[in-house]
Amino acid sequence: MPLLAAASTPPPSVEVSITGLRNAKGQLLVCLTTNPKAFPDCSKDKASVRMAVKTADAGDFIVRAPADGTYAIAVVHDENGNNKMDMALFLPREGFGFSRNPAIRMGPPKFKAASFAVAGEVRQAIRMKYML
Repeated sequence: MPLLAAASTPPPSVEVSITGLRNAKGQLLVCLTTNPKAFPDCSKDKASVRMAVKTADAGDFIVRAPADGTYAIAVVHDENGNNKMDMALFLPREGFGFSRNPAIRMGPPKFKAASFAVAGEVRQAIRMKYML
């Protein structure tokens, strides 16, 4: 009787490349979520994938998704390393970016504008924006 080994498929992953960083200070705070109500602030989504990436390593990095699905990514260039986005009045003092690079008007984009399908391996190129 042949022995059947269960082939474990690797978890889906998103290869992320970041462009437009204004400097190499600090870190990138990365959030991957399937929850439209928790986008872009993943702190409200316990199932989200959150990670910090050294700015020097921001050219390309991998985010592992828990399962196939529709996700959106938000990135903050945390230049001073305080693990949050600093604001000046109502404008972000630090850079930010989103999957699919939606147009930024008043406030962050909606989940739908930044969402994309994840199944297996996918790639997202995110362009950073700075308001100040």
